Amino acid sequence: MTTEITASAATAARPSPIKNVLVCDTHPLTAVGVRALLSEQAELRFADSADSLSNAIDVMRDNLVHLLIVDKAFGIAAICEWSARSREEIVAPNIVVWGEAMSAADTMRLLHAGVRGVLRKTAELSVLVACLRTVALGRIWMEDCILRDLKCADHSSNALTNREQEVLQHVKQGLSNRDIARALDIQPGTVKIHLKHIFEKTGIRGRHALALASYADHVETNPANVRVLPTHSVAAA
Repeated sequence: MTTEITASAATAARPSPIKNVLVCDTHPLTAVGVRALLSEQAELRFADSADSLSNAIDVMRDNLVHLLIVDKAFGIAAICEWSARSREEIVAPNIVVWGEAMSAADTMRLLHAGVRGVLRKTAELSVLVACLRTVALGRIWMEDCILRDLKCADHSSNALTNREQEVLQHVKQGLSNRDIARALDIQPGTVKIHLKHIFEKTGIRGRHALALASYADHVETNPANVRVLPTHSVAAA
């Protein structure tokens, strides 16, 4: 049974003790702005900044870092690979990725790579603080606007057959068609047929969008217009 954070809980929760925040961004002025913002927060402290992913690891080797803000401009693939590698080399902090825009595919790839927070750089400062507080508690956080384009579709899975439900669950875990076929002991071509039926019934196109939309049925929206998920609701790829 999953645990959902309600609007009041997500807003009122305050991590303790103080959490150190490292900013890894392509623009030095961004770190200056975040530092000024965090100086007003009792429970969040600006630790340092880095201008590359490799430099971020060097900083984390020498400093205790609880939260890491990473610029999407470094590249989704590079961030995902770096996230996995950093966990092997150091005790990696909870990662928040932000960028000018975030697609469903970007979001799912990041979540499967272990990222705990996803938001836009255009978000209000209070939203960034809310994200950091929530991620510091070990929960997964994303802006509601990331799901906005999916809301027009009826993403309810009630109309799916038992087999289609099973396929959907594996899609949520980031499995490929071949891996799903192996797990369910069916042919990859059969998986494609099931996916076709799932797309038709939900009105959603694309496996990443489908996986992300399916989470909307199990989370609450809080006043900061975010989606908060239990950490264990997103399986690693």
